[in-house]
Parts: sequence; C-alpha cells; structure tokens
Amino acid sequence: MSEPTPIRGSRGRTVGIVISALLAAFLAFDCITKIVGVEASRKGTAELGFPVEQTPVIGWVLLACLVVFLIPRTAVLGAIGITAYLGGAVTANMRAEKPVATFVLSAVYVGVLLWIGLMLRRPELLRILGLRGRAD
Repeated sequence: MSEPTPIRGSRGRTVGIVISALLAAFLAFDCITKIVGVEASRKGTAELGFPVEQTPVIGWVLLACLVVFLIPRTAVLGAIGITAYLGGAVTANMRAEKPVATFVLSAVYVGVLLWIGLMLRRPELLRILGLRGRAD
C-alpha cells in the first residue's frame, strides 16, 4: 500500500494548476487578439516599432509556445519559449520607452508566475534545480 500524498504537496499542485490555468487563459486571449487582428493588438504592435503585418505572426509564435507549455511532457520547453517571448516583450517595451512599472514589469511578473505555477505543478523541477532536497 502506498503512502498518501501529503496535503501540502497536493495543495501546492492545485495552486500550481490554478496559476498555470489563469496564465494560459490570459496568454490565449493575447494570442487570439493578435492572430485575428484586433485593432488594439495591431496598434500596440505598431507602437512598439514592429510592422503591423507581423502581429499575427507574433500571435502564432506565442500560441505555439503556449500549446507546448500545456502539454505535461513538454511543459518545461514551453515555459522556456514563453520566457523568451516575454523577454522580447520586455526589450521591445524598453526600446519604445514605455513606462517600466506598467509595461515592462508586467511581462516580468507573468514570467515569474509562469515558473512558480510550473514548479508547483512539477515539484521534481525544484529537486533538479537544487532548491529542494530528496527528503522533501
């Protein structure tokens, strides 16, 4: 008979799933607005100095990373892709001299939450990174 899962672990996993689901919904909304060409997304792309025609491409790239993130076996690879995407967003917003507190840090917060959610869902990542011992 196997030992029951500790409450702390199952709560952490549930919190991780909730964080990941909320971020996935937010990112999916962002993807869709870019892919279908919502005017606000096209305007935002232009304000960052990108050609408006690249808006759907940006949306498809994010969608591909998001799909890879949502597949449990490839979630880490998807998180790396989304982190790279968010890094580009930080750089583009800084280049366009957008307010740091509003635009730049929001991408950083999304990235941090993305990894927190993933590590709560997959506690073995903490052990791989040396942030938690085998006994935990």
